[in-house]
Amino acid sequence: MNFSLYLSSRYFFSNQEGGFTRFAGILSIMGLGVGVASLLLTLFILNGFERVISQKIAEFDGHIRIRHFLNQPISANLLESDSTISNFGENLISSSFIQSTALLRKGNLAEGVIVEGIENIRTDFLKNILVDGDIILDNKSVVLGKQLAERLNLSIGNKIALFDLNKLNSSNKRIRQYTITGFFHSGMTEYDKSLVFININEANSLFELKNKISGYIIDLKDINGLQKVTDSFNNSLSYPYMVMTWKEKNSVLFKWMNIQRWPILFIFGLIALVGLVNIISSLAMIIVDKTRQIGILKSLGVKKTQLKLTFLIQGLMVGLIGSLIGSIISLVIAWLQNSYKIIQVPEGIYFMNFIPIDINLSHIFLIASLAIMSSLFAAIWPTIKIDKIKSAEALKYE
Repeated sequence: MNFSLYLSSRYFFSNQEGGFTRFAGILSIMGLGVGVASLLLTLFILNGFERVISQKIAEFDGHIRIRHFLNQPISANLLESDSTISNFGENLISSSFIQSTALLRKGNLAEGVIVEGIENIRTDFLKNILVDGDIILDNKSVVLGKQLAERLNLSIGNKIALFDLNKLNSSNKRIRQYTITGFFHSGMTEYDKSLVFININEANSLFELKNKISGYIIDLKDINGLQKVTDSFNNSLSYPYMVMTWKEKNSVLFKWMNIQRWPILFIFGLIALVGLVNIISSLAMIIVDKTRQIGILKSLGVKKTQLKLTFLIQGLMVGLIGSLIGSIISLVIAWLQNSYKIIQVPEGIYFMNFIPIDINLSHIFLIASLAIMSSLFAAIWPTIKIDKIKSAEALKYE
């Protein structure tokens, strides 16, 4: 076995009672492990928040929406001969929609809502968030948010009236009666309190669009092709048509999420830095504690490079074991949180009722690699002290 590796392992795994070297090594490992675990959990939580919010918004808005620049009705045949549909057809699910404002009334209670008429092909996402009733979007039926229903004291089977707000003050008022067939709950208050889904044909009659539509919703089977599909639509459709992804529509929210990621990582990165400082201090103290042994080894002809390598290996051991422990801690906490939802958050603020944690193996590899390399570099400075230890001085009082 290599002499430096042998000596380092003896120091590191020494069973000597009250031995300072082993105690300092354990403290260094614990400090680095906590730092690595905190950084990994921070990344996992940020990934989870972004995934859940992005997924929920994409389910409602679709990956891409095509509509008139001034929100005017457009032809229902616009995409029939579009080159993007033919080129990316196997990855696209295209459906038309009608969206407009309306007044929902039940008895003496009324609320302004956004009515969205959709095709049956778009109802699948509603099944995942349905909390009561059924998804039945045929003639004279509606599905609306649970929070909206609670505000107006509505229940399944109730009759409601929808008034076209654009013509509410005109002589040609548009009023139609519908039956509530289901309630959905997404956790996104903006949608749960304002959206009402009806069949697209019913929406066409309610808003008198004369077989026109508000636009198209494009869902992608493979989200990795989003940019290519978006660019293709932008090339094939010119003004006054507008192509917008769900992230562009909610750009302020996603920019905020990207901006707040760095300060959070910086703050939790300081915890990992404390672990590295702990490695420097503990190795320096170990070298002081082992001054006599170092002096003896020098007097026996052991080279300075071998002694320095001994403590560099010890720093590497701290990095390896600390990174492993930190990774295991983060994985265990992530599993417990995802399985049992231990930490809950206000749904009205965060769009979800618990903290989601998305494990990313590449992040584990990156943070662990940085921790190991940093531990190795942190061990360099204390080893400089070895040059200043003179055998005569070290053994002076022996």
